[in-house]
Amino acid sequence: MKIAIVILNWNGRDLLEKFLPSVVKYSLDDAEVYVADNNSSDDSVSFLKEHFPQVKIVQNKINGGYAKGYNDALQHINADVYALVNSDIEVTKDWLKPIKAVFEANTSTAIIQPKLLDFKDKSKFEYAGAGGGFVDFMGYPFCRGRVFMDLETDQEQFNDVADIFWASGACFFIKSDIYHELGGFDEEYFAHQEEIDLCWRVQNEGHHIKYVGRSEVYHVGGATLKESNPHKTYLNFRNSLFTIAKNVPKRFVFIVIFFRLLLDGVAGIKFIIELRPVHTWAIIKAHISFYWHLRKMLKKRRALSFKQTNYFYCFSIVWEHFIKRKKKFSQI
Repeated sequence: MKIAIVILNWNGRDLLEKFLPSVVKYSLDDAEVYVADNNSSDDSVSFLKEHFPQVKIVQNKINGGYAKGYNDALQHINADVYALVNSDIEVTKDWLKPIKAVFEANTSTAIIQPKLLDFKDKSKFEYAGAGGGFVDFMGYPFCRGRVFMDLETDQEQFNDVADIFWASGACFFIKSDIYHELGGFDEEYFAHQEEIDLCWRVQNEGHHIKYVGRSEVYHVGGATLKESNPHKTYLNFRNSLFTIAKNVPKRFVFIVIFFRLLLDGVAGIKFIIELRPVHTWAIIKAHISFYWHLRKMLKKRRALSFKQTNYFYCFSIVWEHFIKRKKKFSQI
């Protein structure tokens, strides 16, 4: 099995200097390492050429964000499996071996995520993917080890191999033939939640997604867009609606969209109460963009087979967490 580790970079010279050494040290025996540069204006490319000659470079002509950036770069990389790794990820010794073993033992598995721990506190799961992702009936994402902002301590409770619904884009292994067959990431997203959309499409075509807890990586998180950035709020709210419109089974899709729009309104009011009106305006702009793109999103769903219709883990993670006060995945 030929694995290509592909790190997408945009003006991330400092991150490459800090995190690329671990990827090179613990990966070159089992994979080739690439940096896909998204038309950086800093000295990332010259730094790579000088200090990491063993790393291959693919240079994109424009910065198309996460989605287009990977779509453009992966056209030029030949491998059986792509490992899409954020530039703020530190990997560990032998991290690739358990993942290779699961791919080889489970031919229907299309995507795998390792255990994601917090680089800043390595005893904790990391927000972006933790122990593997799920969604509720409304399409809200949550993880084993992370429910909203409550992060669990890693006590090896998720050291298993498990079926999950979505894998984190921070460290995302996918078979190359399936990636290209489905057209890769949806470039309308630019960044944020495009991996959930791709995972959902992969399952709608009858493939499986797994989490491998014996493979550990550490993620900084928020290195591209901070949580306080209203553009991140805009992308998260809009792209989540895109994903629902494209992937929720026909019998549920319009009712789910209706209730999500209502709940987004509640979130907007909450931002006003918190004196963060720029985030409320970001939600309004997200809804306008969603309405503008709705016909296109509904057209995209016609290309799917919908072999997977039982998508949600629980009815409402909002109810379970905020009303019933459940903070751990094991309580849901």
